[in-house]
Amino acid sequence: MNYDLRTLRGDVFGGLTSTVVALPFALSFGVASGLGAAAGLYGAIAVGFFAALFGGTRTVISGPAPSMTVAMAVIVTAHAANLGEALSIVVLGGLLQVLLGALGAGRFVVYTPYVVVSGFMSGIGVIIMMIEVLPLLGAPPAPGGFMGAIRALPEAVGGINADALGVGAATLAAFAFWPRRYARFLPPPLMALLVGSLLGVLWLHEAPAIGRIPAGLPGLQPGLPSAGFLLGALQPAIVLALLGSIDSLLAALVADSLTGSRHNPNRELVGQGIGNVAAGLIGGLPGAGATVSTVTNIRAGGQTPFSGVLRAVLLLALLLGFGPYVESIPLAALAGVLMKVGWDIVDWRLLARLRHIRREHVFVMLMTLALTVFVDLLTAVAIGLIAAGMAHARHLERLEIDNVVSVPMLDHIFLGDLQDAASVNPYAARVGLVSLRGSFTVASSHELVAAISADIKDHEVVIFDFSSATHLDDSAAMLIRRLMDVAAQERTAFIVMGLAGDAARTLRAFDVLRDAPGERVVETLDEARECAKKILGV
Repeated sequence: MNYDLRTLRGDVFGGLTSTVVALPFALSFGVASGLGAAAGLYGAIAVGFFAALFGGTRTVISGPAPSMTVAMAVIVTAHAANLGEALSIVVLGGLLQVLLGALGAGRFVVYTPYVVVSGFMSGIGVIIMMIEVLPLLGAPPAPGGFMGAIRALPEAVGGINADALGVGAATLAAFAFWPRRYARFLPPPLMALLVGSLLGVLWLHEAPAIGRIPAGLPGLQPGLPSAGFLLGALQPAIVLALLGSIDSLLAALVADSLTGSRHNPNRELVGQGIGNVAAGLIGGLPGAGATVSTVTNIRAGGQTPFSGVLRAVLLLALLLGFGPYVESIPLAALAGVLMKVGWDIVDWRLLARLRHIRREHVFVMLMTLALTVFVDLLTAVAIGLIAAGMAHARHLERLEIDNVVSVPMLDHIFLGDLQDAASVNPYAARVGLVSLRGSFTVASSHELVAAISADIKDHEVVIFDFSSATHLDDSAAMLIRRLMDVAAQERTAFIVMGLAGDAARTLRAFDVLRDAPGERVVETLDEARECAKKILGV
């Protein structure tokens, strides 16, 4: 595209507007992760800059994300004694993202079923709301994520800080009820943060605040981890890489739908990975493509990666120039912002429609949600994908079985005029036809063997028709092998018809046709008829 003054104007407005939206989220997610508000800003700057520079989507704005924050909070808790180890995991997760992109895995990540994404995102929303209850009441954060917050809740309720509760409630109300017609000029999260901050600074002074923000540019975090640590760090790094990849590619899909463009998923993963490596090196929170900021950027006029780069530069300027002012922001104000974020993350629309959805999909969604809340994100996504695959296989089984036609071929019609026609049973059908149409996979293999084996036994000759078969996987190929074995055991001759393309390559790769004489592999039904006549001695 030609970069002109109009495009520049759109990018500047997009960068400015997305900066306004990103600031409260960066501060809030930084505090929620346990790394601190400054880490949220560092992450927004590093991930936003490098993902825009090297990513594969022109308009995506990247920064700290809810799923990454929840995962990072668990990592920080596990490595509280040595935050350098936690940041090493961030770097390793970023490198894994780069590797996923380099290996071309980007296009597969978006195949994650919606019910799995809905389940773990809703679980993340529940976790965020639960852990933010503590700062909303004026209590210090509790280690242990969701269950830690549950255990600390009675003590927090018993010692409520009225000033903190007032700040948090006012922030939450401002975020939730800010008129939509004013959102274009003053985004709700920033308005809510301003309301909460002013209350805390001017009136409710007893509400705990963020505290000291490091001055100046962030420095590189020194130290190389040991090989033993890296092995143990692989699992949480995989969690960060997968969550960041899914979030980023979903944001890219949203950007595509709004702009009519098409992103490069592998390049997007490389850019996001580089951003997370940079974030880990400077002590920042890992991030991903942010849907809210991306939509804001596009609607404000952003059209190129320059808007994302400008946003990162503006955040850096704010960090350098307004750091002392950020220190006075009450933690309860950030908690109020995140309470609304957590509420919005929960997929209420799908939850309200559960009774209308297939039972297996409901099971996958609720199981993923429960595992996210009570176990961990990697387990939730892994088991959710397995369960969703099984549910999909069950659906494929029905479709694939419907694509199989097994019919008897009446002798007097299929074989033509017979010499002893007067003595021939008009209902005799010594030849059967098994026609496989479409795709066949492991989903239907066992059911097809059981269903077709009985038909094979009823004939002296069976024709396997592959004329309309478009795809056979390895399991389907072995299914054909088993059916041919059934035919041999029942002394039923078989003819293979219309074998070509993908089906032919798969069957030959597994040597399925080794017992099929060359003259019994034919192209057309007429050739199959003549072959059947020879076998029957007609």
